[in-house]
Amino acid sequence: MHVPEDHPYTAGIQAPVRVNVVNAPQGDKKVPISSMTGFASTGGRTGDSDWRWDVKSVNARGLDLRFRLPPGCEILEPKLRAAARNALKRGSLTISLTTRFQRIASRTSLDEAALADTVEHLSQVRAGLENAGLPVAPIRAEALLGMPGVIVAAEEAAVPDPDALHADVIAGFEQALGQVIKERNAEGVRLARVISEQVTQIESLTRDAAACADGAVRVLRDRFAAQMGALLSDSTLPPERFQQEAAVLASKADVREEIDRLHAHVAAARELLALDEPVGRRLDFLTQEFNREANTLCSKSATDPLTRIGLDLKTTIDQIKEQAANVE
Repeated sequence: MHVPEDHPYTAGIQAPVRVNVVNAPQGDKKVPISSMTGFASTGGRTGDSDWRWDVKSVNARGLDLRFRLPPGCEILEPKLRAAARNALKRGSLTISLTTRFQRIASRTSLDEAALADTVEHLSQVRAGLENAGLPVAPIRAEALLGMPGVIVAAEEAAVPDPDALHADVIAGFEQALGQVIKERNAEGVRLARVISEQVTQIESLTRDAAACADGAVRVLRDRFAAQMGALLSDSTLPPERFQQEAAVLASKADVREEIDRLHAHVAAARELLALDEPVGRRLDFLTQEFNREANTLCSKSATDPLTRIGLDLKTTIDQIKEQAANVE
């Protein structure tokens, strides 16, 4: 089945633009569809500074990017956002960057004000003890220098060169993004397998419905004829009128048109699963079309077997809809 460019399954959707991501899998076989679920965590060191990316992706109607960047790295957000938009089309991504600058001790220094305060306090205590007649030992300089706050050691953060840090951080983000894409593609393979099996189940149920369709029409016609036969003796309407009514009811119970559309939707679903581009929105639309035909089939059903087939169709379609909600 050929799907034209202006068909509802394809209209308004353009092929995605992919970027070359650092350390992304190269030469891998293309996957038909990709999921919107994935996680990646990468880290590195620039000079004496550590940094780490955590990227979490879940399903969403569009592409939602939420960055959590430490002070000094906000300037990178436009580049990071552009890279993510070029690589992905749908999904809600929480992107967090944490940095830790190593601290190094510099030279020690004498706090002269603290030393003066300490000497003054010790002099007052010494004078009080001497006035009370208590012996007081001489104060050693080493004891004064050991008092808290007299000698201080200044610490400085080992802040790296901003350009070097930013370049490494961007490369780390591209690596994390590549890992997320790899996870989403792997999940997409599993989704495609599950959805394909469910589409095959719909095709099988549709064939079963087609086998019941003619029998359902005959059952309805015979049922109507039996009911009308009992009324003919008391009715003034001509038999031809009853035959016309029977034909109208039989036409309303004919589900062959719904069966034809279900077969067409099965073919369209398989084409979507084979495309190398985001198809999540179109697949969701297609499940609505599936469900519409299944509802109509159930409402027209004149026999219990056909009704059960319609209900099984609705169950399988709901399962596809649940899976399609996570397709990019």
